Amino acid sequence: MSATGASRTRGAPAPEEPAPGPAPPGCVEVAVDVAGEAGSRTYAYLVPAELGVVMPGEAVIVEYGRRQALGIVLGDASPPSGIALKAILARVHSGGPLLPPLQVALVRAVASHYLAPIALVVRASLPPGLLERLELVATARDTHGALDSVSDPLLAQVLGAGASGIPVSRLRAEGGRAGVLRHLHSLEHRGDLRLEWRLVTRSGGPRMERQVAITDAGRAALAAAEAGERLPTRPLGPRQLAILAELRDAGPPSGVGGPAVADAAATSDAVPAASLTARHGTGSVRALERRGLVLVTSVERPRRPLGTRPPGPRGTRPPEALLTSAQADALAAVVAAIRQHAPRQFLLDGVTAGGKTAVYAAAIAAALRLGRGALVLVPEIALALPLVDRLRAELGLDVALLHGALSAGERADEWRRVRAGEVRIVVGTRTAVLAPMGDPGIVIVDEEHDASYKADRTPRYQARDVALLVGSLAGAPVVLGSATPDVVTVGRARAGELERFALPDRAAGALPEIRLVDLRAELAAGNRGLLSLPLVASLRGLDTGAGDRAILVMNRRGSATVVVCRDCGYVQVCPECRRPLVYHAAFEALRCHECGATAPLARRCPACGSARIRYLGGGTERLEREVRERLPGMRVGRLDRDVAAHRGAAARVLDAFRDGALDVLVGTGLVAKGIDVPEVTLVGVVSADIALNLPDLRAAERTYQLLVQAVGRAGRGSTPGSAIVQTYQPSHPVLQALVRGDSGAFYDAELDARRAFRAPPFGRLLKLTCALEDRDRAAAEAARFAGVLRERARASPGSTVEVLGPVPAYVPRRAGRWRFHVVLRGGDPVSLLGGDPGPPWSVDVDPESLL
Repeated sequence: MSATGASRTRGAPAPEEPAPGPAPPGCVEVAVDVAGEAGSRTYAYLVPAELGVVMPGEAVIVEYGRRQALGIVLGDASPPSGIALKAILARVHSGGPLLPPLQVALVRAVASHYLAPIALVVRASLPPGLLERLELVATARDTHGALDSVSDPLLAQVLGAGASGIPVSRLRAEGGRAGVLRHLHSLEHRGDLRLEWRLVTRSGGPRMERQVAITDAGRAALAAAEAGERLPTRPLGPRQLAILAELRDAGPPSGVGGPAVADAAATSDAVPAASLTARHGTGSVRALERRGLVLVTSVERPRRPLGTRPPGPRGTRPPEALLTSAQADALAAVVAAIRQHAPRQFLLDGVTAGGKTAVYAAAIAAALRLGRGALVLVPEIALALPLVDRLRAELGLDVALLHGALSAGERADEWRRVRAGEVRIVVGTRTAVLAPMGDPGIVIVDEEHDASYKADRTPRYQARDVALLVGSLAGAPVVLGSATPDVVTVGRARAGELERFALPDRAAGALPEIRLVDLRAELAAGNRGLLSLPLVASLRGLDTGAGDRAILVMNRRGSATVVVCRDCGYVQVCPECRRPLVYHAAFEALRCHECGATAPLARRCPACGSARIRYLGGGTERLEREVRERLPGMRVGRLDRDVAAHRGAAARVLDAFRDGALDVLVGTGLVAKGIDVPEVTLVGVVSADIALNLPDLRAAERTYQLLVQAVGRAGRGSTPGSAIVQTYQPSHPVLQALVRGDSGAFYDAELDARRAFRAPPFGRLLKLTCALEDRDRAAAEAARFAGVLRERARASPGSTVEVLGPVPAYVPRRAGRWRFHVVLRGGDPVSLLGGDPGPPWSVDVDPESLL
């Protein structure tokens, strides 16, 4: 690596360290945007005197090996001895540092904690595609001069582009590209123009629109022509006069002076160039521009994810004077921390509909009054819009929305707004935790227990934990809210690491009555459908005329979960993952829920040729169909990941359900989160056992959380609610804790079990996965490295880390590779590992699942 400078060991500053300040000329540390192992390090580069001060977070061009590459400056570096450093070649102009100081420190910390390549963490912090392409742009120093007076053809092209400049690749002159560059450099040296590198993307760049505005000279020429006066220059044609008249009638900007004003075309009085040229022709507009009678500029037309979506109704939360005593106590502690810039950590542990969102809104309002911002994380895209609507209505402020389902352009525009400080409230899914906020005064993680906060690709960060780090770095309190907190969070709160505030009572309504239905008895009675007889009876008893509604939860998609041959028992499986394919009636196809692969329906058994193919089990599609068949008068909607994959579909389904256009909402765990509809009086959990007995550390916890969250959707209004939970295991401790409402007993049992095995929160987990195309090679490599780690553990005095495995992954084959897991469990597994082992291994620090 000496060709590119000195590599430095990855390391994150302690959370309490201040963010890096401006990097003085000298030596700086750069994260170079390169793939593979090289991207896991940072490198030292010299700052040439002509570049002046290079700020942390700025993008620069550096020489890496024998090529040029983009890099992000992270701060000062100590020049290593004995190594000749290379100098930064150029800075990239992007309207200031791409990463603000807080984010620079966060990038370091995330890369260090999760053993992730720092180049990938930088990319995850930026809009998709932002670092894909560089462009050299020429901009005239004086964009107001008349083109008629410019004799240099190349300078005329640059001047004609206006204040936005023109890419050098689009300029034409004699001598080819080399001649163009030589000529441009001479014009730059003369002071006529400036050359700068810019980041450009095809989809994520600003959406620009060319607009035309009349200048004072154009107004005077039009007035003279209308008065019959002779113009000192050549007369204006009919089309030119029509253009000037249209622009004048659009309404002159006040205070326009001089031959042309750059701001004129950026006002509402300017006319889009496309519509103007469509009516009058391009040549006439260009002729007026050359004479200085109109000004053509490019202005940004921002893309807004919310579009014209109206905010929610005002008054949906009680004013602070009407908060319950428990809500007021929690709010007072959070506001005190905001005022003191104290990075305190709170757990807001309340029953479903206990008023957590009211505390969130009041705390955000307090942060805004103190001149600070707010970051709010939600686990699912479908939950973001209702919360955004509420905050916009109650606080009367603009809100930035960030999540993975936005288009590249929308996400980039929202990111730019946040970076520029134009918006102080950011709401989003896990990607939003890396938003470029300058000074968040409060960080909120709603439904903090949700598994969706864990990223499944490198960098595999846990957004909840990164949010805690953001609070530490920014001096801001972090509020973790949930009716079913993560077991690790509860353990930390019991140990005094978090301040816990309980909201034991609902703000409105009462907790629903819960009834368990034994599906074994239903089978014995001959009912082989998905809906039990008690659940069907309860659905029929809904007073839909009065607005009563129901939610049915089944945490499995599709119409049938297994496709089996009746004659030989052959089950159709995914050729890659070897998992049973799921039948989706909506697509008339089989789909793998692990890798997404699809296959056509088999008309005959591939094994024996029989035509007796049977579809067993069921998912949300089959449940929706069965509700329609058994209750034909019901208006039924469905929300699962298949529906949510279509842009805007989740919002349309939820809005229809809230507005009363649907009587029954069928869905996966998506419908068990964050839906606050007072008219829901019945919740049915169709199968409580789907994930209860998975061979995973968190199987019982995830099932308990899903069930509590699901039944908590009912009874939030004046009408009492009820919940029916269908199960084959009614005596299971998780289900008994649910019925009794005894969360304490559930958490006690879970923490006792984890304490015995030094699992989180009493230790840490690190999952290593070896993936190779050859199964035997993968097994041998996994066994080899597990042996190396055991030797390290034995050689480390006092080490409490256990090395478990190797074992085949729950889905042993994915994307053509066989996978084996090795798990490190105990006090400090990261130290035992020592760093990212590289291919064929992948590292997951603090994994969400061991499957």
